[in-house]
Amino acid sequence: MGTMIEALLGLQSVERQLTHVKSRLRIRKNAVPAQERRIQQLRQDHDALHAKSTDLRKSADRLELDLRQRDQEVAKDRNALNTAKTNKEYATLLTHINTIKADNSKLEEQVLKILQEVDVIKAEAAKLQEQINAEEARLAEVTKTSKDEIDRLTTMLDDLNAKRDEAAQKVPQEALRTFERVASTYDGEAMAVIEVHGKRPPFDYVCGGCFMALNAEHVNALRVRDEIRTCNNCGRILYVEPQGQESRSR
Repeated sequence: MGTMIEALLGLQSVERQLTHVKSRLRIRKNAVPAQERRIQQLRQDHDALHAKSTDLRKSADRLELDLRQRDQEVAKDRNALNTAKTNKEYATLLTHINTIKADNSKLEEQVLKILQEVDVIKAEAAKLQEQINAEEARLAEVTKTSKDEIDRLTTMLDDLNAKRDEAAQKVPQEALRTFERVASTYDGEAMAVIEVHGKRPPFDYVCGGCFMALNAEHVNALRVRDEIRTCNNCGRILYVEPQGQESRSR
């Protein structure tokens, strides 16, 4: 293996660590906003339940007011029964009273159903409030742990960036440009080992990045020359392990 390929593999090792730390740092930085969004959604759900409960309670109040007015009307008709002058007038008043009482019975059922629904919604809102309280406590914990972890990961990132700069200086500029272009496509994984398939010649060769077949020319060239050769399919920079240590598949 040539010095340039060795230098690229050294850079690949640092690049892989950098990608991992950057991913962890990104997740940690998103942890607090994600928790805040979760709490905000729960609060919105709680407010929606509260608004629904309030609207239902108002509906029940209107129906109860209607019931009181109808009761007053029944009381008025009952008094009128005592002064009715004819049987027809008496019968008309009695029919009116019975009609109102039947309607009132239906209204009372509506009020009862509404109040039962209000109770259910209040219970749901109470459970949501408990969940909000728990998530707010978790937010405080996430905020603290995230800060500590972000500080630690940031220190690691600074150290790895310095190591990457050092590793990159060992790579020729043209090779470095190729590495960085490929690494940006595959989350830092710019290199791919050539896998050897078969127990004995003629061997089959496969790119360890995309697992597509490779021409033996790549292997032959990399065993004698220190040069950049890329996979015809995925574009990753190819390398071969020292003979006797090849990655084999039977």
